[in-house]
Amino acid sequence: MNLLFIGDIVGKPGRRAVKTVLPELVHAYKPDAIIANGENAAGGLGLTQDTAEELFNLGVTLLTTGNHVWQKKEFYGFLQDTSRVLRPANYPPGAPGKGATIINLANQVRLGVVNLIGRVFMSPLDCPFRSADSIVAELSGKCDLIVVDFHAEATSEKIAMGWYLDGRVACIVGTHTHVQTADERILPGGTGYISDLGMTGPINSVLGVRTDIIIDRFLSGLPKRFQTAAGPTELCGAVITIDERTGKTKSIERIREAALD
Repeated sequence: MNLLFIGDIVGKPGRRAVKTVLPELVHAYKPDAIIANGENAAGGLGLTQDTAEELFNLGVTLLTTGNHVWQKKEFYGFLQDTSRVLRPANYPPGAPGKGATIINLANQVRLGVVNLIGRVFMSPLDCPFRSADSIVAELSGKCDLIVVDFHAEATSEKIAMGWYLDGRVACIVGTHTHVQTADERILPGGTGYISDLGMTGPINSVLGVRTDIIIDRFLSGLPKRFQTAAGPTELCGAVITIDERTGKTKSIERIREAALD
């Protein structure tokens, strides 16, 4: 089976890239499920019910998120009620929403999806490694495959998580840095891994934000209001082929496709 993972979608330009590129990828790879990180899909920061439903209508099966999922308080109610948007599982009890779910695919495969967030250079939260232990143990008897979006800043923490869960999950993809890494591989235990899927959004930007704003911020040291950049866009992500009988990854391929608007 094939899974398509889409890297952090940034604002309207990112959603436009999904609309433009996704049909081509579906035709080429015929994914059984499409999972995208959408924590910046609404205005470049946060998520709303309208933007989530827009992405679902474009063909996205499930949205994962990260630390920016809390930016828009009006989204909390939808996050609590829906099973199609995850927030990181290692937020403390009482946070709206859920950190893991099971998707029943058309090919009769039960796909477990886990969303975790790192702690290095980020807000201190519950340990993602221990959270992964408990969630993977709980899901293992209920689904056929488990995949993980690890939303983290430090590549060392992401790589460590890859080795920690090797052989216990089908694949681990990293999100958050908006820069695609060239370290995709299959670990010895059969787990597919990549440190970061990259960003889906404006190419001529600094992580999706207008270049002049970020440069001025570095020069002045003063806070600036971020604005999503305009111009040409691209979709970044990965296609992972998994043997549903063994739960091991057979291949992992990086995707970086310019949107021809």
